[in-house]
Amino acid sequence: MNTSITSNRMGIVSFKSTSHCGVLFDGQEVVCQISRNLRLSDGNNHQKKVVNSSARSLENSVVVGDQVLVQNHHAGQPIIMERLPRQNQLSRSSATRPGGQMIEQVMASNVDQVIAVFAAANPEPKWNLLDRYLVMAEAVDLPVSIVITKMDLMEQNPASNELYESLAVYQKIGYPVLLTSSVKNIGFDDLHQALKGKNSVLIGKSGVGKTSLLNSLIPGLDSRVNEVNSITGKGRHTTSAMRLLSIDDQTFLIDSPGTREYGLWDIDPYDLDWYFRDIRPFLGNCKFKLDCQHEDEPGCAVRKAVMDSQIDPRRYQSYLRLKEDFLL
Repeated sequence: MNTSITSNRMGIVSFKSTSHCGVLFDGQEVVCQISRNLRLSDGNNHQKKVVNSSARSLENSVVVGDQVLVQNHHAGQPIIMERLPRQNQLSRSSATRPGGQMIEQVMASNVDQVIAVFAAANPEPKWNLLDRYLVMAEAVDLPVSIVITKMDLMEQNPASNELYESLAVYQKIGYPVLLTSSVKNIGFDDLHQALKGKNSVLIGKSGVGKTSLLNSLIPGLDSRVNEVNSITGKGRHTTSAMRLLSIDDQTFLIDSPGTREYGLWDIDPYDLDWYFRDIRPFLGNCKFKLDCQHEDEPGCAVRKAVMDSQIDPRRYQSYLRLKEDFLL
C-alpha cells in the first residue's frame, strides 16, 4: 500500500497509533510517520511548531479526519510535515489515570455530521447517553441523525411501542431517525442517502451493532482493515481506535470506539440549556430571564413548558441530571 509521495502532497488521516498514521491519498492508504517538527497551520499563513514531539504532545495535534501535508524522507519513509487548519473538531473528556485530572481528547476533525447509533434492543437504548451526544454536537453546531440498529428484534416485541414513543420525542425536536436491520437489510437505502457526500462520525456504545452496520455499508471492510494491520504490524490496542473509512470518493465514515460513558468537554453548565433544542425556545421567557436555573424558581417558562407537555419530562430530567454532573 505504500507508494511514492511527492513533496507536500495533501491527504486525510485515516487512523492513528502512538508512532504513525494512515493517510488517504485518492482512496489509497499510506502509512506515515509524524515529523518531530510538525507544523500546525492556523489558516492565516502563520505556523507554529510542536517543540515536544512526545506521544502526549502529539496526541491531539494529529487526529483522524485531519488534512495533512506529507513528504518523502530521504530514506523513502513518508513523513507528515504539516497539519492544515481544522474546520471543526469533536472532543471528549478523558482521565489521564483513575482519579486523575480530566483532559481533552480530540476524537476527530473536519466532521460534517454525527451519526448516533443505538440498538433497538440488546442492549436497550440509553436515552440519557444520547442526550450527551446531542449536547456535544450542538456545542459545535453539527447536525445529528439517530440510527437505530437491530430493528428485527422489535418484531412481536411488546417493547416496540415504548421505543417508537421515545424516538418520536427526538423527531419532534428535529432530529432525523433512521431504522435499520443488518439481518434483514432494512433501512440502508435511506442511510446511504443521509451519508452521501459527507464526512460522518459514528458514535455509540459497545454492542449496538456498529460493526454490522459498517459491514453492510462497506462490502469487504474486514479484509481492508486486516490489510492495514498486516502492514503496520500493530494490534488493535496500539491504535486510537478511531478509523476513517471511505464509502466512495466523496463519502467518508469515521468509526469511533464503543464506550459506556461519554464525558463532555468544554461545556459551561450554565449554557447547557441552550444545547437542548426543546428547551431553547423558552429561554429568556422566565421571570428571572437568563438567570433562571429552571429548577424551583417561580415563573420558570421551562418548567411550565414541561407541565404543558411542550417539553418531554424525561428530557427535562436529563438536562437537570447532566447539569448536576457538571456542578459536582
